[in-house]
Amino acid sequence: MMVRVSAPAKLNLTLDVLGVRADGYHEMKSVMQAVDLCDTVELTETAGGITLAIMGSDLVPDERNTAYKAAAAFLQYIHREEYGVHIDLHKHIPMQAGMAGGSADAAAVLVGMNALTGAGLSTETLCEIGAAVGADVPFCVAGGAAVASGIGTTLRAVAPLTDGWIVAAKPAVSVSTAEAYRAIDSAQGLPTPDHDGMCEAMAAGDLPRVGELLCNVFEDALALPAVTALLDEMRVCAPLGCRMTGSGSVVFALFPSEEEASRCAAMLQEKYTEVYICRPITGGAEVLI
Repeated sequence: MMVRVSAPAKLNLTLDVLGVRADGYHEMKSVMQAVDLCDTVELTETAGGITLAIMGSDLVPDERNTAYKAAAAFLQYIHREEYGVHIDLHKHIPMQAGMAGGSADAAAVLVGMNALTGAGLSTETLCEIGAAVGADVPFCVAGGAAVASGIGTTLRAVAPLTDGWIVAAKPAVSVSTAEAYRAIDSAQGLPTPDHDGMCEAMAAGDLPRVGELLCNVFEDALALPAVTALLDEMRVCAPLGCRMTGSGSVVFALFPSEEEASRCAAMLQEKYTEVYICRPITGGAEVLI
């Protein structure tokens, strides 16, 4: 038996880091939105053990991969460690980009394993399992839009965007999460995102207001020249707003029409190799077949 699952990426429309907790993790708050830029995960039942193959990336397919970790965590939860599954991971989401590609893959594995094994676990339980794999995994399971808080695993669903076109592009620089948080810890005078205002604008379908309220403290703390240059190039196309997502380095621009987004993407493709047009979606990881 085999199942195929979509693994949608996410964007941070707002993102703030509130400080370091007693456990050493950072407290954060973010309005997240799922988009239709997806990896694809295929899971096939085997005689025993977990195996992994990765297409479209030079990632090492071993137990350190989040997809492998998610499969192991799922089988441990349902007490079927002897179950066999082979995972084919087809990568399309850029890596070290702030779009939760690894977490999206883990979420897709959890949703796929639930279908493959017939375990019948709820979305809430899959999110609980996923939280132990990665902070963004619960959101990637649930999808749509949510306010994430705590270390990112506490979610409050909000009305998702249902309109707009997004151009996402990755400059020739990657950012490690550790590097990003070191920059945050030493930064001063960072902006304060308006999370509530963003949620209100999304619920009202007010795209200009959504664009105006895009805010990410990592962008300001890191102040990466390559990111700044790419944002300046995007602004030539007069988007409703543009910002970096997550801890970087992908930046995205919001447009009201496909025509405007396509013009921007075509311009950027003359210089950048990783340019994507995507749309907001109302769900998360989903079984396709």
